[in-house]
Amino acid sequence: MKKLLILILAFPLLVQAQFQNDQVKEGTFENPIFKGDYPDPSLLVDGEDFYVVHSSFEYYPGLTIWHSKDLINWKPVTNALTTYLGSIWAPDLVKYNGKYYIYFPANDTNYVIVANDINGPWSEPIDLEIGNIDPGHIADDKGNRYLYFSNGGYVPLAKDGLSITGEFEKSYDGWPIPEDWTIKCFCMEGPKLFKKGDYYYLTVAEGGTAGPATGHMVVSARSKSPTGPWENSPYNPIKRAQSKEDQWWSVGHATVFEASKDNWWMILHAYEKDYYNRGRQTILAPLEWTEDGWFKVPEDFNLTEAYKLPLEKGRTNNYSLNDDFSDKELGAQWKFYKKIDSSRFEFTGNSLNLKAKGNSLAESSPLLTVPYSHYYEAEVEMEIEGEAKGGLVLFYNEKAGSGILSSSKDILANLRGWQFVTEENVVDSHVFLKIKNIKGTVDMFYSKDGENWIKIENSAEVSAYHHNVLSGFLSLRIGLVSMGEGMVKFKDFKYTTIEND
Repeated sequence: MKKLLILILAFPLLVQAQFQNDQVKEGTFENPIFKGDYPDPSLLVDGEDFYVVHSSFEYYPGLTIWHSKDLINWKPVTNALTTYLGSIWAPDLVKYNGKYYIYFPANDTNYVIVANDINGPWSEPIDLEIGNIDPGHIADDKGNRYLYFSNGGYVPLAKDGLSITGEFEKSYDGWPIPEDWTIKCFCMEGPKLFKKGDYYYLTVAEGGTAGPATGHMVVSARSKSPTGPWENSPYNPIKRAQSKEDQWWSVGHATVFEASKDNWWMILHAYEKDYYNRGRQTILAPLEWTEDGWFKVPEDFNLTEAYKLPLEKGRTNNYSLNDDFSDKELGAQWKFYKKIDSSRFEFTGNSLNLKAKGNSLAESSPLLTVPYSHYYEAEVEMEIEGEAKGGLVLFYNEKAGSGILSSSKDILANLRGWQFVTEENVVDSHVFLKIKNIKGTVDMFYSKDGENWIKIENSAEVSAYHHNVLSGFLSLRIGLVSMGEGMVKFKDFKYTTIEND
């Protein structure tokens, strides 16, 4: 069963379409390079290939690995984690001695998974039996391996990278943030390390993810030893939002890398002003080196403007969330909220058949996808069996979700968990549902034929479905819901960007 599950959840990624940043004009790109909820990026340069993995939190299958040749077009490769471990925070993707590793925290400990090929298969998680968060890997020239954590300390690793061989040692205290700056907390996190020339460079985030717009920031230090002592960069903070009027807030959690010879960049994340509920989006920024061996962001770079491409490679535009469920596999865009139950879903004809679970949005473990537009519509066709209720919702977590549902006869609204019949005896076990999100105001519709739509009287406001209100570091995602007793057959999911986006 385990092998079957891996095939179901991983293989389809090889044939899914790409995630592509909109082209502003020839030879340029515009941030973000991953639109929507793609936080804590960790990037690996592997020859001429680039791979990225993000925090996957409560979304499973988790630790999706993305591939690119040019840093702008990204294609999902595989889901490296199918075993449910709880909320998966900031990972670190590395390659060492021909093997690939992902180090990540969950359940108050840290794990590692390993593979001989980036495409997998990936091992089951190995518990390193050490607390803290945000592991960051580094190896010195003698092959000694270390794992840093968010509190500025490290532990030595075994040569195979699969166990800890010594005690925790404190090494770095961070960069002192001026007392009059507006931040959430000191909250050092996300250590990422690399070596250039005689120096090892340590990049961390400080100021607290979320919270005030100006809190999160990129900080750098260097040392001639991977264990310190560390000297802080005179250019700190390397990147930070200056005020809440900036387009990109809470800018931080950077991985610094050399894309090609003497061509340096950092990949990081940020919240977008007025769209906090989209989560932290992945952005890209160029770097330049000073004569005395420090890196900094060029003065002419602005996150809100088009910038020259990092590499001159071909471009494509094939990414789509649409799914007619004809592939008989779970598409790359779909994640279950929490544990995957392979016995709960199957594909027949052109439909995804999802067994009902629980009696509320909180209990239903919806199937979720990340919207990539500011304004959009999503619709789906459903067939209802038994006493099930099927729905199309916007879901943050068990405490926050809203949308439209249908039983075999009635249309229901769900507003923050308050669920009720809004149109009685209007369908016969078959219905089309649609939601329309315009800057957080969500109208909801149903149709008997998929062409003539009837708006229900109930609408939702979802702008406040985000971390600063609800915690969890999650985002607002589109969800397919099957609850109650019976089954819901989903057909022809469609996602459309509204043109005034």
